[in-house]
Amino acid sequence: MNNIISKDGTSIAFDRYGSGPAVIMVTGALGYRAFPAQTQMADLLSDRFTVFNYDRRGRGDSGDTMPYAVEREIEDIAALIEAAGGSAFLYGMSSGAILSLEAAEKLAGKIPKLALYEPPLILDGSRPPLPRDYVERIGEAVEAGRREQALEIFMTQALLIPDEYLAPMKESPIWSDLLAVAHTLAYDGMVSRDVMAGRPLPPGKWAGVTSDTFVVSGELSEPFFHDAAKTLVHRLARAKHQVLAGQGHDVAPEALAPLLIEFFGG
Repeated sequence: MNNIISKDGTSIAFDRYGSGPAVIMVTGALGYRAFPAQTQMADLLSDRFTVFNYDRRGRGDSGDTMPYAVEREIEDIAALIEAAGGSAFLYGMSSGAILSLEAAEKLAGKIPKLALYEPPLILDGSRPPLPRDYVERIGEAVEAGRREQALEIFMTQALLIPDEYLAPMKESPIWSDLLAVAHTLAYDGMVSRDVMAGRPLPPGKWAGVTSDTFVVSGELSEPFFHDAAKTLVHRLARAKHQVLAGQGHDVAPEALAPLLIEFFGG
């Protein structure tokens, strides 16, 4: 394990794999660097790239300085880029893809290539948007020590999982791992709330992203993921979209890695 110190003094933990051009992996909600899909993807990319697999603030071995702000997460990515030599590619998954877009705009020139898997933009009525009080409700649950309630809000309101499926999920061994990072659900909500509200992207949103951008969606995923990808391709200056056959939102690393290797290596 390695650590860097972000601008506000927060320690950010990461593992470094392989050698070659730097790729920073940005996890989505509830993700952390020791998650099996993360380590598998890092291994698959490491033959061609130096992979930075890090714990976003509040997760795993990273610190969690209050108050939270999306800008602090962008500063964390900036610190990782400096550790990588001043330039790095980003691969963002789900809400981590939205954070990666924000970073690419703020850190223009330092992120030559940007790969995004299914940023969950809700831009119309194709699925229910996040409730207006979503972030506040999660924050209140966490402050009251009710992390399980925060997870339930996320599962039912963001993922739209029916209530009757929650009981068996709570019996799964992974439930305790999710509880350990449930307090960060409010952070992802703050990253995503403006683009998961069921409204079109504001004019000029992400207009400053100049990175070569590759947006991937899974063939089996809900239509709104595909709509989001198409919107981004039209909005961003240098973007392309590909549908990955046989995959959904929980993409198999071995299916996605070849596309990322081709894009980052091209």
